[in-house]
Amino acid sequence: MTSAPLPLAQQAIPLERDVFLRSMLRELAGTLQDVVGLDEASGFISVVGQRIGDELNVAYREALRVPTMNREQVADALVDLKQRIQGGFRIVEQDDTKIVFANTVCPFAEKVVGRPALCMMTSNVFGSIAAENLGYAKVVLEETIAEGHDGCRVVVHLQPCAASTAASGREYFKA
Repeated sequence: MTSAPLPLAQQAIPLERDVFLRSMLRELAGTLQDVVGLDEASGFISVVGQRIGDELNVAYREALRVPTMNREQVADALVDLKQRIQGGFRIVEQDDTKIVFANTVCPFAEKVVGRPALCMMTSNVFGSIAAENLGYAKVVLEETIAEGHDGCRVVVHLQPCAASTAASGREYFKA
């Protein structure tokens, strides 16, 4: 004799809000990449990243009670925001020309693999916050989990120079 199945609420169905939202974003990014191509998909996601970056910039400035953040505050805010959304970012180095980040855990978790358009969230949030506070940023995604690397390496150039000009990335300017 077989027992009655457990009620659905007690079943081990791998579904909760975080996994659902990450899955939805993965499929949205994948659909955009498939339909309009990676460059256009990245552009759409960039718009979202810009808006989120603007909101977070205001929140961090208010929390720090400053009209603009300095480089150290920007670097700390970028690490903090990624940690709050379960990313594994840390500062590798920083000086007046750049901030270099390493990351071991993507906030999108395994859902980012094969979806490099989602990396535009990082690029635009980092770029918009850095540029609004420091005047300029060029974000270079040197390595990403989305592209199959073990981690991410993100360089935020803080001024136009030979190194930033030679690097392939997105530029951001103070509005």
